[in-house]
Amino acid sequence: MFSVRIGEGDWLMDNIKHKAEHKEDEALRRETQPQSLMALRMWASSTANALKLSSASRPHLFPPFSFSRCLSTVLDGLKYADSHEWVKHEGSVATIGITDHAQDHLGEVVYVELPESGGSVSKKTGFGAVESVKATSDINSPISGEIVEVNKKLTDTPGLVNSSPYEDGWMIKVKPSDPSELDSLMGPKEYTKFCEEEDASH
Repeated sequence: MFSVRIGEGDWLMDNIKHKAEHKEDEALRRETQPQSLMALRMWASSTANALKLSSASRPHLFPPFSFSRCLSTVLDGLKYADSHEWVKHEGSVATIGITDHAQDHLGEVVYVELPESGGSVSKKTGFGAVESVKATSDINSPISGEIVEVNKKLTDTPGLVNSSPYEDGWMIKVKPSDPSELDSLMGPKEYTKFCEEEDASH
């Protein structure tokens, strides 16, 4: 049989009252929580919309996506063949390589085949080959003459043809047998136009 000692009645009533008040607070919190979450979501949504409007009202410094057309480099002071080799004539020696336009179309060069020094080349005749991840292409000589030097760096580092086609990526040096052949080659402006027309036709 349940009994209460004298003096403990007030404590028991206070404890019951405290528990009742706690339940009421818990019920009130549960009722107001969804409203608070809803208010928070509405505030977040309105803030996001305001930010969108704010960003839309001013121009972007940078577009989200940008596309650029890579234009091949054509240097002054060089002569160019329609097979995309270049010639730099200095004194009695002419340096030959492939153009930036050629290496760009070939893609990553992985192997370069070159002749030995002391041999000879003839105008519009192949003297080597370039192998890339896309294709293998013959290299033609724009002029005739004796090969006096070969770029041996290309054996171990063929990628120089891509990274530095007019400098470190040169291929052979020739002593021209007929310097007048240089006059039949294109200058920078002619070659640029030639490349544009060739690309447009493909």
